[in-house]
Amino acid sequence: MTTVPYIIADNKIPYLKGVLEPYARIDYLSPEQITPQAVQEADILLIRTRTKCNRQLLEQSRCRYIATATIGYDHIDTAYCREKGIEWRNAPGCNASSVGQYILSSLLAWSKHCRKPLHECTIGIVGVGHVGSIVARYCNLLGMTVLLNDPPREEAEGKTYFVALDEICRQADIITFHTPLTRNGKYPTFHLADTSFFSALEKKPLIINTARGEIVETAALKKALLQEKIQAVILDCWENEPEIDSDLLKQAFIATPHIAGYSADGKSTATRMAVEAVGSWIQHKIPVENIVPPPPEQEIVDLSGATNPLQKAVWESYNPFDDDSRLRRSPETFEMQRGLYPLRREFRAFHLKGISPAQAPILEQLGFIFDSE
Repeated sequence: MTTVPYIIADNKIPYLKGVLEPYARIDYLSPEQITPQAVQEADILLIRTRTKCNRQLLEQSRCRYIATATIGYDHIDTAYCREKGIEWRNAPGCNASSVGQYILSSLLAWSKHCRKPLHECTIGIVGVGHVGSIVARYCNLLGMTVLLNDPPREEAEGKTYFVALDEICRQADIITFHTPLTRNGKYPTFHLADTSFFSALEKKPLIINTARGEIVETAALKKALLQEKIQAVILDCWENEPEIDSDLLKQAFIATPHIAGYSADGKSTATRMAVEAVGSWIQHKIPVENIVPPPPEQEIVDLSGATNPLQKAVWESYNPFDDDSRLRRSPETFEMQRGLYPLRREFRAFHLKGISPAQAPILEQLGFIFDSE
């Protein structure tokens, strides 16, 4: 691109300001400000999930490139973009470790609450992409029985590693969803967990959704809870966000405002990937090595005397009940809680001490750093 491009960027994309200014003219707008009028002269949009890139937004725009700093892209009308010659890129896998941290922390909380050891549980992972693969690795580390369901991967790779969804319905104590949201095609995931899905469950499992709200049908989920088809539900994603179902909020074991992937590590990775995508399109190699999050407030975690070192280490890095309590106190500020989300670092940002060699292997494989005593 020979002329200086004009970029409109979501002002909530972290660690971005100052990075693109040497290469483009850039304005930072809130999602509400990214309107058809605002984007008319934009060459590039740098967005998150709250900006719906469709005909309504783009019809009068000269935009020819969209980079979304998110793992998902269901907010982009890909058919319309193809029709208009608009290229787009997402950031696959950017927040996979963050969601893995959320899932592990939440599973430890549920295990403690139910007094059910996780190594005695079977977990069904529906969707085994970047996120589902990390969740599977963490669950294998804990000695859980792991069942994988991913029809597109099974079709491409064979049945060796995968099972049908009905087998998960029969065997799983825990079912967690990590699929993209698709409404068409061979394997649609919209309302994948519907009335027939819940009717097929045999073990009253824990249900977890950190993928997209519409994958789980709200009415069917509430009915399953009422009929005790399921034991509990952990929800980070909701239908009709940010207007979430108040009854479902009250019934959830853990309820959070779509922040499972909101670690600072995941955000910085997404920003780097989006910047690199823009740089490739405008044919400039843009430095991204300074797009890094700050350290956590307490980098050192002392596990001396801990009765459950794994639980303490994971919860020191992230405790989902902090986000849960904020959402329950103020569900009407769902969007604000996302926009003003506090600093959260992943396992590899924390240094552990006071840990015996026998306790170290799992923590080390999770990514924690060990300080020499």
